[in-house]
Amino acid sequence: MRDHGGDLDRAKARFGDGDWLDLSTGINAVPYPLPDLLARAWAALPTRAELAALETVARATYRAGEDTECVALAGAQAAIQLVPRLGIGGEARVVGPTYNEHAGALTAQGWTVTQVGDADGLKGARLGVVVNPNNPDGRFWTPEELIDLARDVGLLVVDESFADPAPEYSIIPFLDSLPEGVLILVLRSFGKFYGLAGLRLGFALGPSALVGEMRRLAGPWAVNGPAIATGCTALADTDWQVQTIARLSRDAVRMDTLAEAAGWSPVGGTVLFRTYETGDALAAQERLAEARIWTRVFPYSAGWLRLGLPGSEPDWARLEGVLQG
Repeated sequence: MRDHGGDLDRAKARFGDGDWLDLSTGINAVPYPLPDLLARAWAALPTRAELAALETVARATYRAGEDTECVALAGAQAAIQLVPRLGIGGEARVVGPTYNEHAGALTAQGWTVTQVGDADGLKGARLGVVVNPNNPDGRFWTPEELIDLARDVGLLVVDESFADPAPEYSIIPFLDSLPEGVLILVLRSFGKFYGLAGLRLGFALGPSALVGEMRRLAGPWAVNGPAIATGCTALADTDWQVQTIARLSRDAVRMDTLAEAAGWSPVGGTVLFRTYETGDALAAQERLAEARIWTRVFPYSAGWLRLGLPGSEPDWARLEGVLQG
């Protein structure tokens, strides 16, 4: 099994039960308020019209052009699982270190996968993957840089799972005007920014042939009724989005201030998570875990520790108490 954040079972097995504060993911800790759902959302199979309405509002929210296709899936993870099955085959390269499911899913489907240190290392690959902004170090590439890169890649997959608070990074508005022969497929997560990861909702956007094949591979009813209804409401709620981005931006600065006072140095991140060089990540994680605060360490770094942002003042007080103690 590949390691991930959100693994509270492992934390409890080692440190015991209790009132855990899980900061090991990049999921917004103040979720979108669930709308009142009609009984039909739970009781009936989703219709094509309902799914089309969700994809229409997603295209508008992500500023997709008229020729960009969109398919709703059961989370960005579902899209990651489908990409290796698109029939291209051959060598894939992934800019890393990054979210490990990209390489894992490709390898499981027989691809030869190489991790490269920067986007330029993708040139010449049949398939290249870049997470923008990247998890966990927050590196990002402009749309112009990605379009130029895609000229030398068979298919460029851009995972924008953490791009909601930074729409200026998104390449989706440029997909309709790509140069001849350039192929870019974009993956989006709903659950991270909207704080509703349990709904399992995400999207893939790009050329009609590729997106249509993903739709075929996903099969009927790839997204459940409650996710469709909630997604339609949340994606159209621009007031909530603006307010949430402002709050997350303030909280990211607050977290950086705490980390600096604790003697940690910033590696990077987004306004949904922050990553720090601690000198000894396992020791820092254990110190916090003793206070029932769970964080994320990485097998490729002895010093990096990633924290999501607390969602309430009592949770901030818990974290501050440990870091200042």
